[in-house]
Amino acid sequence: MTTKPELLITAGSLEEVERFLKAGATAVIVGESIYGMRMPGQMTLADIELAMPIVRKYHAKLYVAVNNILHNDALKDLPAYLTAIERIGVDAVIYGDPAVLMTIRSSAPSLKLHWNAEMTSTNYATARYWQKRGSSRIVLARELNMEQVLEMKQYLPDMEVEVQVHGMTNIYHSKRHLVQHYLRHTGQEEETAKVGRDRKLFLIEQERQEEKFPVYEDENGTHIMSSDDMCILEDLKLLLDAGLDSFKIEGLFKSAAYNEEVIRVYREAIDAYAADPSGYAFRPEWMERIRLVQDPERELSFGFFYKEQMY
Repeated sequence: MTTKPELLITAGSLEEVERFLKAGATAVIVGESIYGMRMPGQMTLADIELAMPIVRKYHAKLYVAVNNILHNDALKDLPAYLTAIERIGVDAVIYGDPAVLMTIRSSAPSLKLHWNAEMTSTNYATARYWQKRGSSRIVLARELNMEQVLEMKQYLPDMEVEVQVHGMTNIYHSKRHLVQHYLRHTGQEEETAKVGRDRKLFLIEQERQEEKFPVYEDENGTHIMSSDDMCILEDLKLLLDAGLDSFKIEGLFKSAAYNEEVIRVYREAIDAYAADPSGYAFRPEWMERIRLVQDPERELSFGFFYKEQMY
């Protein structure tokens, strides 16, 4: 029996934590907007503590996102927050800012660290730098192609490597509230309170009006998301053969029912591979099940896995 990679998903509530684990996820990411970036819901310390027995019931893992772009005012309460996270017993903290690492060393030294620097997690040497400073995992940049993703694990055999396999990706972030500024500039002050995810705002380019890029604002600024959803299911075997440690499903902007079905499909694929790696084959019915729940306005694509990225 081959060791199975972790199947990871973001969750925004206690109900989602239980539903996703029951569907077959083996780890969930939670957090709140003061410290976590682009979370599907607010999970306070009290909620995280309530989530722990649910996670343990399914023999799964719970990670807390502390991957925000931190300013000075956020540092005051950070030691107490991380100390509480350590006391609760979560399995790791996801971070990108060295301030989190330094605070953990002094306030919560037993916490495991997953390094996620968004678009700059692109090479093994930098990953090793953070590994020497305590990080047990690198979260790969979404812009890496398949060859680069596979190569990273070859160079990091003793470090966990996480890669996104499904869902939308963030393509732009600004700490400024650009949509609200625009609305005020155009005399639409009353609309500035309606720019969250529930409003379903889109950015549409003049030259490509068929593509709709979801836009929303929260306490952390303006977020523009991809117009399509990554789905690497057809070529999942390449990642399985390479021994990557964690496959992430991004649950943002998706219903719990959608995320459950996606989890079930990837769970079946991972289990089929683990049972018989040499006999594993992609099953077209897996993709059909995802297409049945997929928003018809959002195309399924390979993301950057087969694109030549220009920096």
